[in-house]
Amino acid sequence: MIGHSSNTSESWKNLPWKKFRRDLFRLQKRMFKAVQVGDRRKARSLQKLILKSKAARLLAIRQVSQLNAGRKTAGIDGKASLNFEERLALEKLLKSNTLNWHHTKLREIPIPKKDGKTRILKVPTIADRAWQCLAKYALEPAHEATFHERSYGFRTGRSAHDAQKILFLNLRSDCNGIDKRVIELDIEKCFDRINHAVIMDNLIAPKSLKLGIFRCLKAGVNPEFPEQGTPQGGVVSPLLANIALNGIEDIHPSIRYADDMVIILKPKDNAQKVLEKIRQFLADRGMNISQRKTKITASTDGFDFLGWHFKVQGNGKFRCVPSVDNFKIFRQKVKHIINNSNYGSKVKAEKLAPLVRGWRVRFVHSKLVEILRDEWQGIKNRVIGKEP
Repeated sequence: MIGHSSNTSESWKNLPWKKFRRDLFRLQKRMFKAVQVGDRRKARSLQKLILKSKAARLLAIRQVSQLNAGRKTAGIDGKASLNFEERLALEKLLKSNTLNWHHTKLREIPIPKKDGKTRILKVPTIADRAWQCLAKYALEPAHEATFHERSYGFRTGRSAHDAQKILFLNLRSDCNGIDKRVIELDIEKCFDRINHAVIMDNLIAPKSLKLGIFRCLKAGVNPEFPEQGTPQGGVVSPLLANIALNGIEDIHPSIRYADDMVIILKPKDNAQKVLEKIRQFLADRGMNISQRKTKITASTDGFDFLGWHFKVQGNGKFRCVPSVDNFKIFRQKVKHIINNSNYGSKVKAEKLAPLVRGWRVRFVHSKLVEILRDEWQGIKNRVIGKEP
């Protein structure tokens, strides 16, 4: 039995993963081009090929069971990991049931929010996550050809740094950023309120895949809102949210990252008219603007977006630093590691290194000198205060 397990392990590791990725990308690239020229019939045929592709199935299983950050979170079946035999067995299950996949119930995990409330994370089983990942491989390239250029959240090859750059280009002194305002838009319970009909109507997919996505949506439904919501925690959920919200960027110049959005207003723009158009757009999709969190802010007053604090100074220069909340969370994480008596100095250094490096990479294009100088002065004062 040990020998068999070892052989299975080696056979999984030695699979031609690079070739699988090349084969999948080739199909995805053809699909992207087909949608670009308006040939959706060809795109749907290519989607069927991806769903039937062994390379795509194996890559999907590898992604959800070995690579994703939440891979060790168990679904309702209690399974948090798969051994090599189970991964190969799952590939056979996907092969025979991909076109008629039935989702099991979701495990609900309450997650505390900054405002004291909780949101419910709905976690599918590993098998369901693998099917969703396979569906994402088939859906994403088709919709990437239709998505707006100012949408940056959960999209391949795009990041929060791209959104940061666009804000800089719109608010710098050359563009008279000092005279502009922004609408900090917050969508109330975005993932929980997206209308299923809107997603299904805008989905570019063959009937079998549409049916699977419909079952996926219904598996995580809230009994109070049976026709709304995408399960937060699903692999394909961010893509479905992007499909539902696509087009909101056309209403007025803006930057969107998933359900976070900043709308840029010139001095003559009527903020209330813009908000009314957005309110109607969201209402058609079953969503509402959060009256409490949405606000109109002068660029000179500064605003938070994606963990940064953006502000145009009195001299017209654009300034970007980590937001107060983001820096506070970072400090708490560092403090937790440093004050943990169970860690030696070597373990503390090993745990701190990736945390500090990741934070530094995230804010590489921010003005960190003042923040870090103030922080260092605070540490210095505390140390001096403790000296006899």
